[in-house]
Amino acid sequence: MLAVTLVTLGSPEQLTGGYLYHRRMAELAPQHGARLELLAVPALPFPLPAAAAGQVLRRAARADVLVVDSIAAAFVAPWCAFRRLPATPTAARRSRQPRPLAAMLHQPPGGIDHGWPRRPVQAALDRSLYRRCDLLVLASETLTADLLGLRTVVVAPGRDVAERPAGPPADLRQGRRAALLSVGNWVARKGTLDLLDAFGRLPADLATLHLVGRTDVDPRYAERVRSRIGGTDLTGRVVVHGPVTRGEVASFYASADVFVLPSYREPYGTVYGEAMAAGLPVVGWRAGNLAHLAQDGVEGRVLDPGDIAGLASALQRLAADAGYRRRLATAALERGRRLPTWNDTARHFFGVLRELADGGISA
Repeated sequence: MLAVTLVTLGSPEQLTGGYLYHRRMAELAPQHGARLELLAVPALPFPLPAAAAGQVLRRAARADVLVVDSIAAAFVAPWCAFRRLPATPTAARRSRQPRPLAAMLHQPPGGIDHGWPRRPVQAALDRSLYRRCDLLVLASETLTADLLGLRTVVVAPGRDVAERPAGPPADLRQGRRAALLSVGNWVARKGTLDLLDAFGRLPADLATLHLVGRTDVDPRYAERVRSRIGGTDLTGRVVVHGPVTRGEVASFYASADVFVLPSYREPYGTVYGEAMAAGLPVVGWRAGNLAHLAQDGVEGRVLDPGDIAGLASALQRLAADAGYRRRLATAALERGRRLPTWNDTARHFFGVLRELADGGISA
């Protein structure tokens, strides 16, 4: 059985895309002849996690392949500073250390939520580790531009969040004509305030907006979101659910009419794929990976970042025009079904790692 250790930062139980990806791989590993152990570097203020990374790496001594999560790369990098750099494929097979090293990237070098001076410092450390990796596993094609010249393979997330719930859908419309769903933590790059500003322009009796996701990641931003929800134009029209289980997310997808997440930086956007596979038209900014998942006017609406008026107009038409909404929903479902399942993702993920363990490095 292939033994894989994946080193991440902070609790692996967190409800964000990368952590969910890793837990899915751990759950499905036995079906693909593998075992995946998740180890965590303590989530301390930058750059303190680097001091604990060495001890965490020693716990991974028996792994056939060591995989480093992109959010932990900067802290692991100093401990791999003297690892031989992979050369040509043939030379690498002759000279590689006994245990191959890979990285799992859900974000570009430097991350997506950090500012100056952390971002450039972290980017340099990230790249120093990636140059020493035998393979970089990317969650999205959009990440390849930052990693030219390095060995990469794209293993996209799955689109099946959970089994479709039995029974009739829940009443999310609450007496209005449509239910809008947004799944994302309350952080600035997710565009929650943009969504609320746009939604506030819709007629009060047209739609109900449901917000799913953590509200405690960025307390200052969350306070602004709560204040905005308390505005008179949104009173009684926005329902905050907080973090929920996978099964509950699947229930929301099955009961909503439209999915909307105006995120400014989304390397993949697992929730867009999940929503499309559930038959929901998706709405968001033309940023990150959304434009690669959905076509504007076909599977949803893909708008210029920051166009609040355009977002409001798109949501109003989708909520008011049931025929238009159904056409986009049908196209979204067809496109979503062509996206990989989590079992497809696991098969590819463990396949390339097994190739590394067996002495090959090409993906």
